[in-house]
Amino acid sequence: MLPAPARSALFVTTEMTDFVKTGGLGDVAAALPRALRATQDIRVLIPAYPCVLAKARSIVWEGSTHAFAGLPETLIGRLQTDDGLTVYVVHQPALFEREGSSPYVSPIGGDWSDNAVRFATLSYAAAQIAAGQAGLDWHPDVLHLNDWPTALAACYARWHGHATPTVLTLHNLAYQGLFQQTMRPALGIPRHATEMEFHGYMSFLRAGLVHADYVTAVSESYAHQIVLPAHGMGLHNLLEKKAVQGRLTGILNGIDPTWNPAVDPALAEPFSADRMATRVATSERMRTEFGLDASRGPLFAFVARLVHQKGIDMVCDAAPQIVAAGGQLAVIGCGDVTMERDVARLARRFPGKVGAHIGFDDAMARRMFGGSDFLLMPSRFEPCGLSQMYAQAYGSLPIAHATGGLIDTIEDGVTGLLFQQPTVAGLRQSLQRAFRIFEEPALLSAMRRAAMLERHDWSGPARQYASLYALAAPTRAAA
Repeated sequence: MLPAPARSALFVTTEMTDFVKTGGLGDVAAALPRALRATQDIRVLIPAYPCVLAKARSIVWEGSTHAFAGLPETLIGRLQTDDGLTVYVVHQPALFEREGSSPYVSPIGGDWSDNAVRFATLSYAAAQIAAGQAGLDWHPDVLHLNDWPTALAACYARWHGHATPTVLTLHNLAYQGLFQQTMRPALGIPRHATEMEFHGYMSFLRAGLVHADYVTAVSESYAHQIVLPAHGMGLHNLLEKKAVQGRLTGILNGIDPTWNPAVDPALAEPFSADRMATRVATSERMRTEFGLDASRGPLFAFVARLVHQKGIDMVCDAAPQIVAAGGQLAVIGCGDVTMERDVARLARRFPGKVGAHIGFDDAMARRMFGGSDFLLMPSRFEPCGLSQMYAQAYGSLPIAHATGGLIDTIEDGVTGLLFQQPTVAGLRQSLQRAFRIFEEPALLSAMRRAAMLERHDWSGPARQYASLYALAAPTRAAA
């Protein structure tokens, strides 16, 4: 395949691990633009949260957007990351300078009540930049949008007659940006815009899907699943239409090259597929951090948000089996308050056998990948999943429900274990397999080596996105 012609693209996101992260989007927003910039003039747009302003060395304020309907005016600033990536920030203190570490949720829990205005403002700014109406000396050939908070940019572009083509990436279809219809005037939504309608609410995501030129899902399997009622979250008919038109594709995420146990400073000792002896030092440190006893049994880890989607309830139900068979379990994450309590209660029930850290610590999570024998991922659905790839790179074998990107990245019995139904029974059967594998050192070593030799870098996905940009850009003339 010939290399795609260079395009300019604006990658619009609400998270970027350089500044703020609540999930996989933050990692993708940090890695994909960097992988693309070798062939594309790609720049990032993100709200000017306090953490962004605090970490920026300097910001040049060089553009603005005017007030529109009930959306306030904004300033557009430009900063450079240490490695030279250009990031634009949307400065609107009343909307984005909030306490807390999440872009979406207040410190006391629950979504911010004005999230519709907040992310409509971000989307409107993206559309204005694309139209060359934000006062910048640059505008993109392609708008690359991510999930519901930025999806409305595709709508504003079309409603205002701008022809910049859009690519909308679905990281998780379960979150659709649903708001009351009474918000329509404040957001400047035209009366004829029936594409916003979704079971009596406005849906940012549905409207963005209608107007996006191309839609991507973050794995091939997820792209196939979301056109079906079971996984389409009520949008399967619209997505099926996109697929029939050749405008829905699956592009598997990659992982950042810093996920390398040979150079990761978070680990107790560096190791690699050819030098595994020092891996035990990280296992020992992990046991100490989680208050686990010294043990010759397998060490299981769960690294994810403590929410129903991730199957933490199944892990809690299966934990007694792990302990009874001589294994140990370490859990890190935060999320649903009830599930946080269940995890804490489990650790108290099995002291020295089950450890828990409610919250998130990146270095600790890396040690969990580098010190555990198996990673538990019983997700009920998983658009892509990154943790299984992190685990494989660090020699921990993922045990996962066969769904979405987990199907695309785990070879059952070779680089991990898959079970077909998202049930405790399915998880328990895989746990039995895991214990048998652990009792055969040669098999465990072979699977661990196969997992570590898997390639999950961004070079392939970057080529696919560059080709998609080249397909999308000619639609400007057609529009």
